[in-house]
Amino acid sequence: MSQQHFAGLDISVKETAICIVDQQGKVVHRASVESDPVVIREHLLDLGLAFGRVGLEAGPLSSWLYAGLVDGGLPAILVETRHMHAALSARINKTDRNDALGIAQMMRAGLFKPVHVKSPASQQRRLLLTSRKLLQRKAYDIENDLRGQVRTFGLKIGVVGAASFDARVRELVDDHSAIAAVVIPLLLAREALRTQLARLHKLLLDTVRVDPICRRLMTAPGVGPVVALTYRACVDNPARFSRSKNVGAHYGLTPRLYQSGEVSRTGRVSRCGDAMMRAALYEAALVLLTSPRGRWNSLKAWGMGVARRRGIQKAVVAVARKLAIVLHRMWRDGTQFRWSAAQTV
Repeated sequence: MSQQHFAGLDISVKETAICIVDQQGKVVHRASVESDPVVIREHLLDLGLAFGRVGLEAGPLSSWLYAGLVDGGLPAILVETRHMHAALSARINKTDRNDALGIAQMMRAGLFKPVHVKSPASQQRRLLLTSRKLLQRKAYDIENDLRGQVRTFGLKIGVVGAASFDARVRELVDDHSAIAAVVIPLLLAREALRTQLARLHKLLLDTVRVDPICRRLMTAPGVGPVVALTYRACVDNPARFSRSKNVGAHYGLTPRLYQSGEVSRTGRVSRCGDAMMRAALYEAALVLLTSPRGRWNSLKAWGMGVARRRGIQKAVVAVARKLAIVLHRMWRDGTQFRWSAAQTV
């Protein structure tokens, strides 16, 4: 049987440093090639070596490169960024060559934590969600900036909805030509952002409408189209988690634990994992607990009990964690939300 080799790839935008070691940890090859999956794949295959693992760190180009390597029959592994940083931070000199060597040695020793690589469909869903959020945030930035800037001149916009904001600002600056010359272009920019935001939001609603998984997730209280699509995009495959309870911890909704000797402390939630997923679950839990509308359910009753004992902030986080578990179970079992104990029979 031929000896296996282990490759480490340190990726940058233009070039990727490659280091290959044998089973004894001896360096047998080093190179620097263009950061393109075809170039990297052909370079590795042309060496004629039997690879046990090819490791690369999770990053902006990683999914693209990973897919190209796997398509070429290479045993590529995407490694969790924080784990990789902890393993490589002990080195005195940080260079691309040294990082590639460190990754190769991690592959040889098996000291790594693999990352789930999302499907192209989930990556497209995430692109839609992040782009919509970007336009929404920029529109809010313009509105908030306008409120503060015109207030300097004694012009108070007051409480107005998004539809009436433009007309209200134009009314205030109508008699101030110098101010209007600056404010009107901002209003036009806001209008363009709002128009494209509406297009992306409609695309999101159309996507959710034809997705049976999103429609099933929306049967849970507090879960709307945005939260359902976010959960769908972030989890990608429910089989990733052997237990539903692991979902809350994976997305940073469980407390940190510090234990050493006689010291044992429980801290705040870890906030690890995808921040977009964590924010969506928090918003859904907040709506579930505070909205006066909607049916009463066991999840809300449990959350209100936590709120009475520990406060509303901790209750929202606790409900977000439990909601992540419930949604995973609904997805995996193909069931809708159970509003009462009678539905579990």
